[in-house]
Amino acid sequence: MNFEEIKKKIEELKHSGTVDLSTDEDLSIAIMNLISLEEHFFFTAQKTGKESYLTLLHQAREIRKKLLARLVPQHEGETWCISKHLLATTMRLMEVGTKLYSDKKEDEAREVFSQAQTIYSLFWGLRLKLIDVSDLKEQADKEQPWTLKDIMDKLVNCCDE
Repeated sequence: MNFEEIKKKIEELKHSGTVDLSTDEDLSIAIMNLISLEEHFFFTAQKTGKESYLTLLHQAREIRKKLLARLVPQHEGETWCISKHLLATTMRLMEVGTKLYSDKKEDEAREVFSQAQTIYSLFWGLRLKLIDVSDLKEQADKEQPWTLKDIMDKLVNCCDE
């Protein structure tokens, strides 16, 4: 899509009432946390040898799958897994950035936070079909007057309820 087509699609989404971006954004954060829980249950099971943590992992995974299906109800190819990994990467980068910031490494933290926002924007671009996955390489090779992050910053505003 060119810039004008994307602007038109954003306006349609904002005014259609079919997408509750505030709720969807909250849901995406919940999914990120469920992915993290799955990881922690796995490592705790391995460290303690207690199978009960694998049962908890399974329960968290089942909930995560249902919630992700609400955000990505129709997917093609591997967009389901791509979405999951984009959210997981966003969460991990946010955690790394927070640790760096706590360690007084503010410049490094800002860089990692920026990367987290870029990955999160890719998730939303995919979720809202603002990007065509088949054209990602071509788009990355072109210099654009706008970025997906710029678009998503304007579109997804969790405070606008």
